[in-house]
Amino acid sequence: PVSQARRVCKAHTKVLRKVFLGLLCAAYLAYFIAACWLDFQRAIALVVITGLVIFFVGWGLIQKHYGAKLTKLLSPCQKCCLKSWPWLKWVFWLAVLVGLVTWLVLDTSKRPEQLISFAGLCAFVLFLFACSKHHAAVPWRAVFWGLGLEFVLGIFIIRTNPGFEAFQWLGNQIQIFLSYTTAGSGFVFGDRLIKEAFAFQALPIVVFFSCVMSILYYAGLMQWLILKISWLLQITMGTTPTETLSVAGNIFVGQTEAPLLVLPYLADMTLSEVHAVMTGGFATIAGSVMGAYMSFGIDPSSLIAASVMAAPCALAMAKLVYPEVEESKFKSKEGVKLSRGAEQNILEAASNGAAASVGLVANIAANLIAFLAVLKFINAALSWFGEMVNIKELSFQIICSYILMPVAFLMGADWADSPLVAELLGIKIFLNEFVAYEQLSTYKKNRLAGLEEWSGGRKQWISMRAETITTFALCGFANLSSIGIMLGGLTSMVPQRKSEFASIVLRALLTGACVSMLNACVAGILYVPRGEVADCSAFLSMATFNTTSYDIYMCCRQLFLQRGCIGRGGVHSLGKWWDRAGWTWESLGLEDSVTNTSHSKIMTQAPNYHEFG
Repeated sequence: PVSQARRVCKAHTKVLRKVFLGLLCAAYLAYFIAACWLDFQRAIALVVITGLVIFFVGWGLIQKHYGAKLTKLLSPCQKCCLKSWPWLKWVFWLAVLVGLVTWLVLDTSKRPEQLISFAGLCAFVLFLFACSKHHAAVPWRAVFWGLGLEFVLGIFIIRTNPGFEAFQWLGNQIQIFLSYTTAGSGFVFGDRLIKEAFAFQALPIVVFFSCVMSILYYAGLMQWLILKISWLLQITMGTTPTETLSVAGNIFVGQTEAPLLVLPYLADMTLSEVHAVMTGGFATIAGSVMGAYMSFGIDPSSLIAASVMAAPCALAMAKLVYPEVEESKFKSKEGVKLSRGAEQNILEAASNGAAASVGLVANIAANLIAFLAVLKFINAALSWFGEMVNIKELSFQIICSYILMPVAFLMGADWADSPLVAELLGIKIFLNEFVAYEQLSTYKKNRLAGLEEWSGGRKQWISMRAETITTFALCGFANLSSIGIMLGGLTSMVPQRKSEFASIVLRALLTGACVSMLNACVAGILYVPRGEVADCSAFLSMATFNTTSYDIYMCCRQLFLQRGCIGRGGVHSLGKWWDRAGWTWESLGLEDSVTNTSHSKIMTQAPNYHEFG
């Protein structure tokens, strides 16, 4: 009977598969209807996910069964468009230019600081053009389309409510998902260690994420998603399939894993294509370490947005700095295929993913120990040298804050925040982004805790706008230590091209660093404050002052600076809130204007004092 059943199943495999899929779809439909009926608001995420799956599955079936017919049907329209394209493209670009100028004029009238970020965007693009290997061969289509896609993604994610809420939801779900790591790390190390020690708190997330990514690769989901993103970049920017595929892969995997997607083609890729592969690795971060940064308290939606937006920008800037002057062998889409891995089942995939992360975790821990120790030594040495000439507290961070301040300001940070942002940029470039994000998380915790903005002449936190800009600027592997990682990874794959890789890696590092800064400029242009208190008077009336917070701090400062509050009784009108919160003039950053000045003098120095009575 068993052998007969096997023969029947083998003979009717297709029918049984269709029956099984039909039952599965019917069961899911019943579940979907029940979820929507019980609580539609709760099921919105399920509705969106289901809609996306239906769209892509339906699109795939249409392409498979009717793709050739649709292509033949639409070929007259395609020929007409190609014939008219020489003049249509100028109309298109003119419309884009007029729209951009109009939007900038209308939008920056409300927030003039956005113009600084726009000026920074133009400055970085011009700088990279000046560094171009072949100025006359720059493919401007790829450059403008890359920047355009980055801008469109930024508008959707940062400006539109659906995009912002979708990425906020996605970031929150990833945080919840990564919190399951504590089930394993708590069992192995104990709850006390994972709460107190960084190594047992953040690094196990890398192991868990690597395991999940390996499972997704085994299932073929990652390859499918990477191919879709690669297809979009390729048809718009006109880049080759190999370089586009690697850059698209960098959204999810690291600088040494993404080139594995195009491993069979690396030996024959042109230098321009290899440069694009390297730039994509330097301009983005791996999904595994992204989880660790989220555990620091860095905004998840900003991290995800920065990684997604960096892909088209990296490809565009790579073509600007190192344009194609050779004949590529990979111009046809059929030339690139992705394998699903050699694992036999999902358990082997999970095990291999966890085992592969051990080296990455050890590398992160070793680098952190080494870099933080070296930074401490450098600061001690600089402090010693500085004291010889009466320069107190000279450090690597202070030097970076002075050198990179113009860069931080061009990205859109306020001048007062620029030294701290520049300091974080210097740490990211000369040490690594892990240390920089850890320091940024400290500034964020200080702000949320409502600490004084200034203490001992030094800022303890930066504004929310500067935080967002810095999050984008740090999101990339472009640091000096990554040169060895990139060369080591690519050379192990194609040893015969070691000298060629070494000749372009520094140019790719510079391009990758500038891509992160361009991303930050776009974030600065599009940033709008969200979640801020609208009515400070009502908020402070209801607030409890047993602890400090950022909202209480900013409301007290705002009410003090508003002349309307002064008019209703001067600074004394804030007395109840002021005393309960325990603020001082210095804590509000107003010590220069109010120190040793009586309340009556402040009143007389206020603008239009006669109006206050």
